[in-house]
Amino acid sequence: MLEGLPPNDATHVMRVAAPQAAARRIADLISETFDPAEVAVANFERADNDWVVEVYAGFAFDAEQLAELVEFAAGPEIAAGVTFGDLEQKDWVAASLEGLAPVAVGPFMVHGSHDRARVSQNRIGIEIEAALAFGTGHHGTTQGCLHAIVDAARKGRPQRVLDVGTGTGVLAIAAARRFRTKVVGSDIDIVAVHTAKANARANKAGEVLMLHAAGVGAQSLRTHGPYDLILANILLPPLKRLARPLRGLLAPGGRIVLSGLLVQQAPAALAVYRAQGLHLVSKRHIEGWATLTLAAR
Repeated sequence: MLEGLPPNDATHVMRVAAPQAAARRIADLISETFDPAEVAVANFERADNDWVVEVYAGFAFDAEQLAELVEFAAGPEIAAGVTFGDLEQKDWVAASLEGLAPVAVGPFMVHGSHDRARVSQNRIGIEIEAALAFGTGHHGTTQGCLHAIVDAARKGRPQRVLDVGTGTGVLAIAAARRFRTKVVGSDIDIVAVHTAKANARANKAGEVLMLHAAGVGAQSLRTHGPYDLILANILLPPLKRLARPLRGLLAPGGRIVLSGLLVQQAPAALAVYRAQGLHLVSKRHIEGWATLTLAAR
């Protein structure tokens, strides 16, 4: 999702204050409900455990729908504080980037260009600008996958890595920088592929191949497999559909990392992949999102 990036043509905003945990639930639910090309969500701290969620769009909101989403995520008391307003035109992208702090996970630090100088020499800095594709490192699913990459590094060095639904390419870049091995990233969105390619070049990620593929059954993905590590940070419905083809791309002894799952959705995903002969190695919960690591029996 476009984490904290109001579009430059935004004319309307919704705001609501909430404690941090509730604010993240609100932001996540609204981000998953709307098309990120039309609606963007930002949440930020105003004071100690006093957070504000802002939702931006270039059209007037359905006030009743937004209030219902807030109530579902955080309860009626917080929903009663929802406000709506109009915006003056300004460079929201530049303004929002100033508020995106670096994200540190293990040796990785994912940051924007405005924080380049804050990356220490003992960190693997990954510079990603929130723009036209998903994945700045601020979302719990991205962080969960970065942790899974760190965990995989403790087990050895995978020879081939696949990042399905690569978005900005942040996970593919992290894997390439950490393992110094061949990494393939794929996405069905051509804009995401172009963005990921540019990010890989900018981060000197080494041997990273970004492919435009309609699905994991594409010949181009099979050609570069099988894979010792597969990263799939998408959503539950496509993860369920991809269980069999992803299993077919996995090398003997390989592992699959699944994310994009709400905590309550994790058992459903796990059941489908267990049916493919995989077992759970580890799971991690971050801000209401689950990341599962599975391996062949």
